[in-house]
Amino acid sequence: MAADNPAPMGVIEFGRAILHDEARALDALADDLGAPFEQAVSVICECNGKFIVSGLGKSGHVARKIAATFASTGTTAVFLHLAEAIHGDLGMAARGDVAILISQSGETTELEPVIDHFQGAGIPIIAITGHAGTMLAKAGTATLLLPHWAEVGPESVAPTTSTTMTLALGDALAMTVMRQKGVTRTDFGRLHPGGSLGARLKPVRRLMHGGEALPLIREDSSMHDAVVEISAKRLGVVGVTDSDGNLVGVITDGDLRRNIERGLDHKAAEFMTRDPKMLRPDDLIDDALALFDEFKITALFVVEDDGSRTKPVGVLHIHDCPVAR
Repeated sequence: MAADNPAPMGVIEFGRAILHDEARALDALADDLGAPFEQAVSVICECNGKFIVSGLGKSGHVARKIAATFASTGTTAVFLHLAEAIHGDLGMAARGDVAILISQSGETTELEPVIDHFQGAGIPIIAITGHAGTMLAKAGTATLLLPHWAEVGPESVAPTTSTTMTLALGDALAMTVMRQKGVTRTDFGRLHPGGSLGARLKPVRRLMHGGEALPLIREDSSMHDAVVEISAKRLGVVGVTDSDGNLVGVITDGDLRRNIERGLDHKAAEFMTRDPKMLRPDDLIDDALALFDEFKITALFVVEDDGSRTKPVGVLHIHDCPVAR
């Protein structure tokens, strides 16, 4: 009797198998990480010129993304197309630069003149390849070898697992260099001002209401004054200051509604919420959004804080934040 044929794998099951196999390859890559990775990070951190990332074909696509990631995280990086390099673009590379060369085979024809030029100019090469003993592997100041892992998919012909590992390795390098250089979210925001991410990484001073638009009263002011100020500034909140101008509390229009039956013949200090949540001018919109969400509030006062005084200089409303809207 003929052996039973296994049931064909469904589309979802096949997709999951692909992802699981690539995930296992990434685990193997992480387990293999060693001294060459640390050496590569050191070489990049010591770079005084440009950081050049180069590859061809699918490796070129990955190289372009790696260069973009480095550029947005504080390392001046450019992509060099390996084929264009040998037709004049090698002129962008000079002493003081550092280069990553990516080739799974390590023997791509276009590599030889590029390696010769880099070595002649004294440019350290970080090699990413799948094969030891190849031209590229031997040329590397730091050689990062990808684990031997079959490309996933039918017939294992398309670059899949190898490009996934290369891309992840580039991310690991970029994030480690970013940490080693001490690049902050604020630094990243300056380099990435566009889109929703850029909006979240703007300093709150860029969007806060200040000057004449800042709603403030003294703690000994009457609640009549509080109502007038809230109505005039139209932000739904008023800050309460002490005799030295320090922010000591806030009153929201919600506080007014909840206490309306008590009447307005009271001092602001009786109605205010003490020790309000505050921001500093250089805090990020992302920090403000976290506070808005955690404490279910819609406005935050921005203060200059020198440790002994908290002078209010602005107020940020949740509706001022495009990403929140």
